[in-house]
Amino acid sequence: MDKLIITAAITGSHITRQQTPYIPITPEEIVASSEACWRAGAAIVHLHVRDPSTGQGTQDLELFRRVVEPLRARTDLILCLTTSGIPGRNLPTDERLVVLELRPDLASLDAGTLNLGGRVFANTPDFLDEAAERMIVQGVKPELEVFDSGMAVACLRMRAEGKLNDPLHVQFVLGTPWGAPATAKALVHLTDFLTEDATWSVAGVGRHQLSMGTLALVMGGHIRVGLEDSIYYQRGELATSNAQLVERVVCMAEVFGRSVADPSEAREMLGLTEPGHQRESA
Repeated sequence: MDKLIITAAITGSHITRQQTPYIPITPEEIVASSEACWRAGAAIVHLHVRDPSTGQGTQDLELFRRVVEPLRARTDLILCLTTSGIPGRNLPTDERLVVLELRPDLASLDAGTLNLGGRVFANTPDFLDEAAERMIVQGVKPELEVFDSGMAVACLRMRAEGKLNDPLHVQFVLGTPWGAPATAKALVHLTDFLTEDATWSVAGVGRHQLSMGTLALVMGGHIRVGLEDSIYYQRGELATSNAQLVERVVCMAEVFGRSVADPSEAREMLGLTEPGHQRESA
């Protein structure tokens, strides 16, 4: 079984300090939290940024730069920057994709439209095509965010049309109110859509983070944890940091006898060569 790649989803765009005092908001806090996750065993950090004056998510390029540049200088983390913007606000395409100018290793690509947070999170075919094309031009590997089986089909269609290069990397996001449920049956069903050389990870939303991570461990997949997806360490107890959630996965992997991949090993597994460059498909 392959080594385990751990992704830490550091802040997201919606969690507030009223919900948890531990959510990182400023660029400096996001950098510090990412470094702590790296030291704890994460190979990838999934990054949003916040407007420090409001605490709300933003696609401000300079704020992303204030996170990306220190992390590149201090760590060998694989950086995955969001192109979601603020789900439900449906920002213009150029604003969502501005992060590609920083040439991250990975960028999220939400593979379809869904109801999320009481609003429609629009990812139209035109947006998907534009995002995929720009990622190829910039040498950025898409992290395909799949919330249901229709999105998995969309990824395969884009691959068949030459818009996505192999090997695909898929992030299953399970347990949202209007997406696929966070169950073993749903996860097994979704993995049946994968191409033979694809890699996959799972993010269980809210209380499902631990159970979905455990399933991924034994199925040979990879795991995403972090305060973006769940603010609790266990029922009724807030997680005090992203690193705490990473450390728990490292302990789980040790119990199951599965080694944890460092960033260099994860790069090889994902078909990445050096920061900001994607290996060309054979």
